[in-house]
Amino acid sequence: MDLETIISQIGPLDQSAIKAARARQDILTKPQGSLGRLEVLSVQVAGITGNPLPNVHHKVVIVMAGDHGVVNEGVSAFPQDVTPQMVENFLHGGAAINVLCRHVGARVVVVDMGMAADLHPQPGLVIKKIAHGTGNIARGPAMTRDQAVRAIRAGAEIADSEIGRGLDILATGDMGIGNTTPSAAIASAFMGYPAAQIVGRGTGVDDAGLQRKVTAVQRALAVNQPDPRDGLDVLAKVGGFEIGGLAGAILTAAAYRRPIVIDGFISTAAAMIAVSLAPQVRDYLIAAHTSRELGHRRMMEWLAVKPLLDLQMRLGEGTGAALAMSLVEAACKLLSEMATFGEAGVSEKAAG
Repeated sequence: MDLETIISQIGPLDQSAIKAARARQDILTKPQGSLGRLEVLSVQVAGITGNPLPNVHHKVVIVMAGDHGVVNEGVSAFPQDVTPQMVENFLHGGAAINVLCRHVGARVVVVDMGMAADLHPQPGLVIKKIAHGTGNIARGPAMTRDQAVRAIRAGAEIADSEIGRGLDILATGDMGIGNTTPSAAIASAFMGYPAAQIVGRGTGVDDAGLQRKVTAVQRALAVNQPDPRDGLDVLAKVGGFEIGGLAGAILTAAAYRRPIVIDGFISTAAAMIAVSLAPQVRDYLIAAHTSRELGHRRMMEWLAVKPLLDLQMRLGEGTGAALAMSLVEAACKLLSEMATFGEAGVSEKAAG
């Protein structure tokens, strides 16, 4: 399926399902509004799915990995070798995302979108490599426009395949040493904020490393001049292969009317790419948490989403999204499984 077809299939939320879900919320055995954002979540998912009693039993976290030429600017506290090493850890079930997915009953899909290393084919690894890492955005474009399209389409294919296997809700995750730098460049390109107001410490760089990151983003924007009116241009000039892949997965999940839980800084940058291509996607997004990365709150404001959690997390991998998926599932169960006042024989609030 080409990109234009995917985008054309993303429609508005189902207002009849929203109305029915709200009406049921109002007669459940509780004061109206007393479950706060859980009520709002359930109504949003009803509108996304077109089902007044939505079910999000089949939970999937897609973790996309890619490497970045900008690491040559000294923007990360960890060497690039960590990217494939951590992917191996994902595949063997030893990472934080694996633990949390076991906890919430989600499956993990690990995708090589563009690591600099080649892992041998093995169970659980999906290989969609566009290239062996991106170019150094501080010196030139991350990728060609054709590669940007290919990355989005590859991500779309992964999401399409997982929906075919059974996917009620998608969560996004990432792995890629150096990827907070292109994510900050994407955010700065779309929002117009100076790099110093967006760039954070990522994996924990010191003050000198932080200044190198700020400088790298400033150079990337100056050298490449990404057009904020063109999401593909932004992705191609300052993005990453895993970011493009996640954007494609987001677009496809929305086309199939599935709720999308976005994780932290990198996933939010991917969501910005997706929304720039298809603004209707905003309605399908659920923000998992507030990352400790400096610009993340501004990015969520630009997307018009409100995070569910604030746990001072900054790991990535989809860890915050995995936790948030359990809240979405709980919200939907409350909507469908709670008794109404009439069913329970409980008196409603007195009139007047």
